[in-house]
Parts: sequence; structure tokens; C-alpha cells
Amino acid sequence: MKKAFSKLSERQQKILRFMQNYMEEAGYPPTIREIGEDTGINSTSVVNYNLNKLVDAGYLERTDKVSRGLRLVGEIPGTRKKKVIQATQTTQVPLVGHIAAGQPIQLPDDTGQYYDDDDMIDVPANLLGNNDPAHVFALTVRGDSMIDAMIAENDVVILREQRTANNGDMVAVWLPQDSETTLKYFYKEGDKVRLQPAHPTMEPIYVDAKNCEVHGKVLSVIRRVH
Repeated sequence: MKKAFSKLSERQQKILRFMQNYMEEAGYPPTIREIGEDTGINSTSVVNYNLNKLVDAGYLERTDKVSRGLRLVGEIPGTRKKKVIQATQTTQVPLVGHIAAGQPIQLPDDTGQYYDDDDMIDVPANLLGNNDPAHVFALTVRGDSMIDAMIAENDVVILREQRTANNGDMVAVWLPQDSETTLKYFYKEGDKVRLQPAHPTMEPIYVDAKNCEVHGKVLSVIRRVH
């Protein structure tokens, strides 16, 4: 028998509301880390404890063998209408740091290094296309210079490792002379590269081609739900 929503703890109610809104927006369940960040729970074991309580209360179904294996099955008061959402097939890629969608920022050249489990995030497999996950990485966006490309502050961009780019590609670029990195559209113009923002009031950045190293091409973006 389902437990009354009002009988759940305040923390459990908050988890359910966050999950409902996240699923309505993104189309797939949040990670345990995202649930913890939204609800102010620092321990993944505490998040897991509350998720298991919500399974017992009849609001969730959970598949431990599947990443993001959460299924919302109970109606949540104070959110949009009930929507049963199946877990989406995902794969793990390393979240290696931040990238500037604005003025370039300093960032260690750490792609291609060893990553442990804490560095990995779950990404819907369809966002990778046919690319090998071993050559895919993710970065959190800082700034809003790519806002017209539907990329905002704190979104996560999924990139394929590559060292070349065609004009018009959205790429992560390393500027070795400046020890800085940025996310922009790439245009080769003679011995210069134009790094073009997608923002109505921001000017492009021009750099010498020798001071411009492409590190990855954007495949997709994961919009963070706030």
C-alpha cells in the first residue's frame, strides 16, 4: 500500500519533486549525485537510503543493474501531472573540468588522463551517436557566450576527442601561450583562427593558428535543471 505523500519526510518529498521536474525537463532520470546536489545531501549513501525508502513507500521503482535505473510511479503533489518515465540506456564518460563559454579561462590539459569513478557521469547513449565512449569526455560550462546555441551556465557539453576542426564546428580550444581554454565556433582565416561566440553582444576572439589547439568537438549538451 502506498504511503501518503504527507507522511514522507521533508527530504523525501523534496527528492520526489526534484525528480519529477527533472524528468519532465530532461526526459530521463537524474543521477544520485544530481539528486544530492539539489537536496543538499552530501553523502551518496544517504541519497540511496532515501531512494530505497521511496521505493518502499510506492513512489519509485529501481533497477540496480542499470545506470539511472529509477522509475517514478507515484503521483507527486505540487508538480505537473503524473508521468511514468522509463530509465534511459546510458554510458559513462569522464567529467574532466570546466570550460569557458565567455572569456577564456585557465584549465589544466587533463583530457586523456586516468579517471576514477568519482570523475564519471552517466550520459544517455544516444547523445554519443556512434562515437566510442573511450574517446568522449564532458565539461561543465562557465559563462553564457554560447547562449544562442542553447548552451547556458552550468550545462554539460559532451565532446569527442579530436585535434582538428572544420569551419563552423563548435569545439573546445586550448590556447597554450595563454594557458587558457574556451568553447567557441571555429573558423580558420589564413594564419589566424576566429573563435566565434553565439551571443548577440560578444565579439569574436582572434588568435594565431599556432596558438590554437583543438581538443574536442561538441557532440551534444545536457541542460542542467535548476
